[in-house]
Amino acid sequence: MLKYDVVIVGAGISGCVFAERFASSGKTVLVLEKREHIGGNCFDYKDDNGITIHKYGPHIFHTNNEDVWKYVNKFATFNAYEHKVLSLVGGEYYEFPINRNTVNKFFDKNFITEKEVEVFLDEKRDKTIIEPKNSEESVLMKIGKDLYENFFKKYTVKQWDLSPKDLDRSVMERIPIRTDTDDRYFTDKFQGIPVDGYTKLFEKMLSHENVTVKLNTDYFEIKNELECDLLVYSAQLDKFFDCKFGKLKYRSLNIVFECLDKRDFQPVAQVNYPNEEEFTRITEYKKFLNEISDKTAISKEYPTWDGEPFYPVLDDENKKITEKYLKEAMGLKDVIFVGRLANYRYYNMDQAFENALILFNELEYGKNKE
Repeated sequence: MLKYDVVIVGAGISGCVFAERFASSGKTVLVLEKREHIGGNCFDYKDDNGITIHKYGPHIFHTNNEDVWKYVNKFATFNAYEHKVLSLVGGEYYEFPINRNTVNKFFDKNFITEKEVEVFLDEKRDKTIIEPKNSEESVLMKIGKDLYENFFKKYTVKQWDLSPKDLDRSVMERIPIRTDTDDRYFTDKFQGIPVDGYTKLFEKMLSHENVTVKLNTDYFEIKNELECDLLVYSAQLDKFFDCKFGKLKYRSLNIVFECLDKRDFQPVAQVNYPNEEEFTRITEYKKFLNEISDKTAISKEYPTWDGEPFYPVLDDENKKITEKYLKEAMGLKDVIFVGRLANYRYYNMDQAFENALILFNELEYGKNKE
């Protein structure tokens, strides 16, 4: 038998936070990771040209939570990168999320105040929608049909393989609509990317002598060989219960990487393609850390139902199944379900750190710890 105080399933953000916190409180910890690397979908590496590649697509850290910011800075030094995104519509680049510059360029206007934009969008919005029932209605209620159909509708269908009518309103409501000229994708107080990469950050989190990490190891194949006081589970929720209430859907990505024999490919690190193209966006990685190379590396993202689970599908059917599993989970002692997969909930990176830290601090192990 493998005996540890705590066994953690999954070495993504949530698993690493719990491993670091428990180890720092004197507990012995075993981390089991099915993949060949730690860091979950935040894993990155250097390519042959010295460019840091985010294997599972771009990850930009941003938060307004000072405690979370202080926590991650214990394990890495962050640069001052602020994410800017352009959307290619009709052969023209537009700032995204939609702001005053986007509105002016798309509608050939010259608004100079926020109030002018607010009045204009108020004229465009669908006033018949009072309480949006889905993602489509949440956008139509704010900005109307023209911007919705050019910037949101087809992109969402590509991303989710579902009409925005069939997606929970929260999916679209994560994207702000601005009336000023702020062209940053995120407006959080703290933003940046680890200068040595995310993988180094997680390596440091797991470097405590009380932590043992086993990669390429499936918890379900060895669970009968384990003995522990507490299990922290951050893998797929339905799999823990042998899919007894049905399988939960996850949207994935087929990310195709290319090395180009040129210094630069596009104006910013990320360009969205919301309409005709099969891919949703192109990322140029060297722009994240201002890395110097005569070549550049890009990726194109093609949403798919196959591959690693990325995004919970927040439609009515999956929400009902999730409720059954979470109710079952609440009845289990000595098991904590944490993270995007185990909670079947989309978390930004900072939210994943914050949620894990809060859950740990609520345990008796976490009381009076830093």
